[in-house]
Amino acid sequence: MVRPPGPRSNSNSSVGGLLTRPDFESTPLIETNGIEEGDESNGFAGSGNGRGDSLPPTGLGYYTHVSRVIFLSSYVNVLLVFVPIGIILGALDQSPYLVFVINFLAIIPLAGLLGFITEELAKHVGQTLGGLLNATFGNAVELIVSIVALTKGEILIVQASMLGSILSNILLVLGCCFFAGGMIFQEQTFSNIVAQTMSSLMALATASLLIPAAFRATLDTLDGGIDENRMLAVSRGTAIVLLIIYVLYLIFQLKTHASLFETIESPDEEPPSLSVIVCLFALTAVTVIVSVCADYLVDSIDSIVKTTGLSKTFIGLIIIPIVGNAAEHVTAVVVAMKNKMELAIGVALGSSMQIALFLTPFLVILGWILGQPMSLFFSTFETAVLFVSVFITNSQIQDGISNWLEGAMLLGTYMIIAIAFFFYPTNL
Repeated sequence: MVRPPGPRSNSNSSVGGLLTRPDFESTPLIETNGIEEGDESNGFAGSGNGRGDSLPPTGLGYYTHVSRVIFLSSYVNVLLVFVPIGIILGALDQSPYLVFVINFLAIIPLAGLLGFITEELAKHVGQTLGGLLNATFGNAVELIVSIVALTKGEILIVQASMLGSILSNILLVLGCCFFAGGMIFQEQTFSNIVAQTMSSLMALATASLLIPAAFRATLDTLDGGIDENRMLAVSRGTAIVLLIIYVLYLIFQLKTHASLFETIESPDEEPPSLSVIVCLFALTAVTVIVSVCADYLVDSIDSIVKTTGLSKTFIGLIIIPIVGNAAEHVTAVVVAMKNKMELAIGVALGSSMQIALFLTPFLVILGWILGQPMSLFFSTFETAVLFVSVFITNSQIQDGISNWLEGAMLLGTYMIIAIAFFFYPTNL
């Protein structure tokens, strides 16, 4: 396939494998007609070349316009009202229930803002760097929450949130896509070449959890018992290998086999609405706010576990992934209902693959640096759940055809897993 000249639109840039977060995920609530590209007084980034290299505009009108573009980028931003409330409740050490719920609701729109701002920034830098930006910030909320939990020594929360994010993407999100799209179209087709490539990488990620679990079980049968230092050494070595594989896949996807990914339909390219400086400032500000909300969210978990009887595993595996993946969930279902299944699968599988091959091993290495015993050892039950989930997902996408029944099967699998983890013992 002959590639078109120039960089491709980053409105559906790569996030760990396939194209995700299309522009219509955050459909602006305001019209920008009448604000010409290149007009330095109107607050737009463009200067005629669409790359945002004009002199920085000034004035109250500019800052008002930028605020409208950011805060009116999506209907879900009405939940931003919970951000100051959640921070105040956390600072005043109020009821853990209120702190958890309010900050939970606050992080949902913040995740959407991170995605919108990242897309704006990606439009300035071209395909390759744009893809890397999306790979970095596509799951920023999960990463921030996990880092906060890791610094507090909440290893169980970190592991559960990583596993939960993978399961919610390949079962809940993909299941909703197949089911919603199947309600409109009798059958939907997609490129199974790219999907199976990503499925193979997910199988590799599953093996990276199975091997440490088998290694620990073997140590447990020996006379010397379990040596935690050996377990950590195996996990850290495996994490380094997974990170290398992830980098190689980025090269595969962005360079050597980029034509495989150009079959995915994309919206028309639009010029950036925000300048690079504004994007960087907004990205930094939103990241800091997410960190504060995540800090209060994690602090409230222990009290909720003690009073409700819910396990940390259930909270991390089922509840927390909803926060970071809410915007992507909506996007995937919307594009599936428009019969853009390759884009929908890109949201689901691309995000889960990035978590498995990048975020999880990255957190193992970060725990090594911070002196926290973060490992790739998951319980036998958790490992079995991931193995079954990846196996079922692979069987559904291998023929390149989907329908509503396949979606129902994926959703049913997720519900069974959620029920099992709801009754998971709190002391494990």
